[in-house]
Parts: sequence; structure tokens; C-alpha cells
Amino acid sequence: MEPHPLREEIEEAFEAPAEALQESIEFVKKEERAIISKRPFKLAEEYWDTLGPGLTTGAADDDPSGIATYSQAGAQYGLQLIWTALFTYPFMAVVQEMCARIGIVSGQGLAANIRRHYPAYALYGVTALLFFANALNIAADLGAMAAGTRLILPQFGAELLVIVFALISLLLQIFTTYARYAKYLKYLALALLSYVAVALSIGLDWGDVLRHTLVPSMTFSKDQIFLVAAVLGTAISPYLFFWQTSQEVEEQILKGETTIESRKGQANEQSLRRMRIDVWSGMLFSNLITFFIFAACAGTLYAHGITNIVTADQAALALRPFGEFAFFLFALGIVGTGLLAVPVLAGSSAYALAESFEWKHGLHYKLKQAYAFYGVIIVSMLLGIAANFAHLDPIKGLIYAAVANGVIAPFILFFVVRLSSNAQHMGAHANRPFTAFLGWVTVGFMALSGIAALATLL
Repeated sequence: MEPHPLREEIEEAFEAPAEALQESIEFVKKEERAIISKRPFKLAEEYWDTLGPGLTTGAADDDPSGIATYSQAGAQYGLQLIWTALFTYPFMAVVQEMCARIGIVSGQGLAANIRRHYPAYALYGVTALLFFANALNIAADLGAMAAGTRLILPQFGAELLVIVFALISLLLQIFTTYARYAKYLKYLALALLSYVAVALSIGLDWGDVLRHTLVPSMTFSKDQIFLVAAVLGTAISPYLFFWQTSQEVEEQILKGETTIESRKGQANEQSLRRMRIDVWSGMLFSNLITFFIFAACAGTLYAHGITNIVTADQAALALRPFGEFAFFLFALGIVGTGLLAVPVLAGSSAYALAESFEWKHGLHYKLKQAYAFYGVIIVSMLLGIAANFAHLDPIKGLIYAAVANGVIAPFILFFVVRLSSNAQHMGAHANRPFTAFLGWVTVGFMALSGIAALATLL
């Protein structure tokens, strides 16, 4: 018996929506899979957008002079002092978060806040020492960048390269907009990943590395005490405090908050949460790079009896027998980190001096709008160039800079902890008790470090 025509029409009427529904389900599943596959990239993009002043400040901490300090420690003592990379992390992050919070809540830089709440003379001495220490660091970093470049391109003269790198740094700061300049700094931070690649390419015993990282060890010899003091002074450097605070203010100005009063109103839980992600990520990045530099030099130089490393380019050259790849990346990292750190060093001096003397300041201004501010940057660079032309001993320069940093760090940290703990000044965003405690512990450590560094030189 043949099916009734009406039945066929009814079945077709039901089949069509069923097929459409099935197609819709398949389409939704396909879109769902696409969204899930894109989500990690979206999250990574959002995370990258969150990073800013904290990342560049942390990366600038691993400047060529810092690389020389970590390389020397790894080459001279192997893995014995690698624990300092883990030990300094919470103290660095807590201090830089305090600085960032001061900038966000007050709408002003660190020096301006110190001047506002304390006698001006309390600021002048530490600002002068900061300028001196930063000038020595700039000289050492420019020299290291030139030496690192000559390892790859020996046909270029050291003096010419010093001038070229100083000019590049000046052009970046003076003739580019702050928004573009901040972007350059973020991408330059990625140059530090070369040290991760070096450490991963040399076949280290990572179990042994982890054990030394988690279990502190120290002999308390004169040389080792000085090296630990140098590591602390490099990791928790005064120029980072001024730079972090001022960059938070620059970020607010970039968003259109051009007056102090309007910037003060921007402090809320969302902005502070973004800042914490940025700062703690930046300091973690900084300390991871320190860790990998330690590990690379310990696993190669120390393991083969090459212990006399005093500059970053010497460390790169000493790595050459262990492979061209490691040598090239180490040398390239010196140049990349120098291009990041030198503007930060000069800029922090400019912010500190301009705020101390109430000059117009900020990278959002053009040169003709803030002559004194940019003048400090230019003078800092010229002093760095002059020191290289005078053939200043780079080791003595680093020692003097380390001692100067060790002397002024506790004083500036005192102001940082006091200001960020002041409920009248910071309101609901003042330090919590545990944060304040860690801040005062950091002050104590840096005071001991400064005294120890001076004592070892006597």
C-alpha cells in the first residue's frame, strides 16, 4: 500500500526544521570551539595591555651594570647566591607597589610628595646623590652597550657607539610622544628573554638549581658580603622608586587627567588592581631574568673555572666557547637592556630634580615646554659620554654607584613607607599592617646592605 501524499508532506514539514535545528547546533558548536581556541590569545592580549610602568621598571632593573653584578656572582660562586633572586622579589614588589600607589592616589611624583610633606632640605641631599649615582650608572651602561656591540660588530669604535646609543636614548625621550615611547619601552623589555634562552640552551641540572634557590647559603667572606650588598642595591635601586611613581602619573595624563585634582579622583579598586598586576608581574619578570643570568653563568663559567668576570661584555665573551648562540644572545641582551635602562636612569634623575625644585616636568611635554626637565636628561647623558671618553674604570664606577645607592636607598625608602602608610594622605588606600611591616623590613635590609658595602671598602 502506497503512503498517503498528505503523510509525505507532513513528514517533510517536520524533517526540514529538524535539519535546520541540527545545522544550528553544529554551527553553535563550531563557533564555541573557535571562541575557546581564541580565548587564551584574548587573555594574553588583555594581560599584555595591563602591563605598563611596572614591566618597564622591572626590566630596567636588569640593566647592563646589573647583568655584570649577577654574572660576577654566578661566575665567582656558582649557584651559592642564586637564592637572592627569590629573596628580593617580595621586597621589590612591595616597595614598587607603594611607589605606584603614591603616584595614583596623589597624582604627583615621589619627589613632589616628599617635598609636600617634609622639609625641602630633606630631599635635596638624596636627590643630589641620586643624580650622581645615576650618572655613573649611565656611563657604565653606555660603555657596556658599546662593548657588547663590538663583540658582534668589532669594526665600530667604542667611543662612536657610546655617542650613538646616547643619542638614540635622547631622541626617544625628547622627540617621541609619551604614548609611543612607553610602547617602545614595553617591547624593549622582551630583549631580556635572551637570557632565558641562554640558560635553557646549556643543559643545566635544574634540580640542583632549584635546591640552591630554595635553600640560602652564604660564607660571609668580605667579597661575598659586598656582592650580596651589590645584588640588593641593584635589585632595590632608588631610581626605580622615582621612575615608577612618575610613570603612573604620566599614564594618568595620557588618559586626559591633566590636573593634580583630576588625577586624585582616579584611584579606585579597579585601577589599583591593574597596577598591582602590572607591578608584581614586572618585578617577577625582573627576578626571573636575574635567576636565569645567575644560572647561565654558574653552569658555564663557574663550572669551567672562569671566575674573574667583572663586566657584562666579559661574561658574554667568556660564554663564546660554550656556543655562538649563547654568546650572541648574551651580547644582544646587553644592548637591548641598555636601551631600556639608560632612558629610565636619566628620566628618574630629571623627575627627582624637577619635582624637588618645582620645575615644569614630564615626558608628555615637548622640549621647549620643559627646558629644565629635559636639560637634566641631556646633562646626564653628556656626563655618561664624558666618563667613557675619560676612560673611567667601569668597575670603580659600578662600585661608587652601588655605594651611593646603598647610602640613599634607606632614606628614600623611609619616605616611601611613611607616605604610603599615612591614612590622612592615602585615605582608604594606605598600607595594610603587613604591607607596612614588609616595607620597614626592606628599609632595615637596605640600611644593613649600605653599611656592609661601605665596611667592605674600608
